[in-house]
Amino acid sequence: MLERPDTPLHTNASENDLRSFVTKRKISGGTMSRDGRVARDTMLGLMKTCRKLGLSFWQYLGDRLDLEGQAIPPLATLVATKA
Repeated sequence: MLERPDTPLHTNASENDLRSFVTKRKISGGTMSRDGRVARDTMLGLMKTCRKLGLSFWQYLGDRLDLEGQAIPPLATLVATKA
């Protein structure tokens, strides 16, 4: 019997999350600076989180840049309500 049945028995979801990072790195040859790597990782992380929450990354980004459109709550709030 499992103590935590909500824990997945495999890590396929985690490995799939990293796949786009690795593919992007292989295609572009990496970044030229630490700041570039941090920016790339931040944007890819936001894109993955939005996708998992069923949000449009571009609408989320537009909301954060104060462009017209539907107001979207912070991702931390959305993640907490899904848990």
